[in-house]
Amino acid sequence: MTGPSPVSSPRKRGEGRAPSAAGFVAAVVRPEIRALSAYAVARAEGMIKLDAMENPYPLPAGVRTRLSEALARVPINRYPDGGAHAAKGALRRVFSIPVDQDLLLANGSDELIQIITSALACPGAAMLVPEPSFVMYRMNALYAGMRFIGVPLGDDFRLDRAAMLAAIERERPALVYLAYPNNPTGNLFAASDVEAVLRAAPGLVVVDEAYYAFADASFLPRVAEFANLLVLRTVSKVGMAGIRLGYAVAAPEWIAELNKVRQPYNVNALTQAAAEALLTDTGWIAEQAAAIRTGRARIETELKRLPGTTVFPTQTNFVLVRVTDANEMFEGLKARCILVKNLHGWHPLLANCLRITVGTTEENDLLLAALNELNR
Repeated sequence: MTGPSPVSSPRKRGEGRAPSAAGFVAAVVRPEIRALSAYAVARAEGMIKLDAMENPYPLPAGVRTRLSEALARVPINRYPDGGAHAAKGALRRVFSIPVDQDLLLANGSDELIQIITSALACPGAAMLVPEPSFVMYRMNALYAGMRFIGVPLGDDFRLDRAAMLAAIERERPALVYLAYPNNPTGNLFAASDVEAVLRAAPGLVVVDEAYYAFADASFLPRVAEFANLLVLRTVSKVGMAGIRLGYAVAAPEWIAELNKVRQPYNVNALTQAAAEALLTDTGWIAEQAAAIRTGRARIETELKRLPGTTVFPTQTNFVLVRVTDANEMFEGLKARCILVKNLHGWHPLLANCLRITVGTTEENDLLLAALNELNR
């Protein structure tokens, strides 16, 4: 009995030299994957880290104690709860998620994006995304073999409703991603424009609310209004980036199908216990979010005073600013041990733009002093 034909070896018949790893890679790895660069995370040792939209504040002492005690009780010799029921219960309580809507938890919202995209990637299916937006939408379309349709935002980063609706009519996408507020532009799309997309889309519309704690609007209370709406969130921006926990809220019919794609035990036991302990009370989250908003307003005000800068409206924990020369400014800040995100070259609309995460008061002081020095 013969088995399936093996992948052809890159070595030619009669050659005595063993093939290189590069030869095998070229023979079997998808060319579109080989053409990519891996997602790069900048090393930040000894730097003031203002490039990754993290909450800069440590846990309050009492919350740290509660977390330590909860983690010490975790039976790490056992697999975690596959359904993450206690963590789901904590999220339901904190965010008043109604019982007629279901939850799916994952290793950050990144894994949920992967799960959703994989589940909807039928042959020929399209993903539609306004651009510039979160880069992982496009990347996951490529990974899953889904057609990616990017629709440019307006010059002021607003959602171009007419262009979005025309693209929906033309492409009939199975999946639409809307970051709300948008990353990296920081702005909140008009709710009426999001509603128009939801009504026109023939498939699932994911409203990604990673920055909900800093925004003045949310579609989470409205999930039941739209049968094709899924709200995606993460705890990463509110002081819990290290536990890697994302959650999706949608009708049970959607969650039941997406759950089939989820890997067993994808949320580890320590993360589940941490989430339950950290969400016992959320006063500390609100206090830190308020401090970040205050810091954000101060940075915006000071940046507007610098010559040659354009500061864009934001409802996130970062500020987007256009400067005269983003590369020069980025390197100048880096030389002063301050790490921000240089977006120049990402998209034409982001020419000479820097994305600056709001830090602590002391970090913001150092940032503003460095910017003033560089603008002399």
